[in-house]
Amino acid sequence: MNKMTPEEIETALKPIADWQLTEADGATAIERVFRFDDFVQAIAFVNKVAERAETAGHHPDIHIHYNRVRLVLSTHDAGGVTSKDLKMAAAL
Repeated sequence: MNKMTPEEIETALKPIADWQLTEADGATAIERVFRFDDFVQAIAFVNKVAERAETAGHHPDIHIHYNRVRLVLSTHDAGGVTSKDLKMAAAL
């Protein structure tokens, strides 16, 4: 799987709402913050993300802050964002 350039990522993110280019652990990544009414709803969302990620064999970094969940996607083996990350972002 080939790592995408920042320009390719920006173009590919246009139809995927609220995801943005970032950096994580020294590599290019994409991220999105989801907000919920409370902690229980946030955790329910994380559980759904976990099921989908396990099925896809591609796991985001998950950061939980009470009612906010930040997901970060990057293909670690490729050292950056690949089409696999964009597919997962669209699904989430």
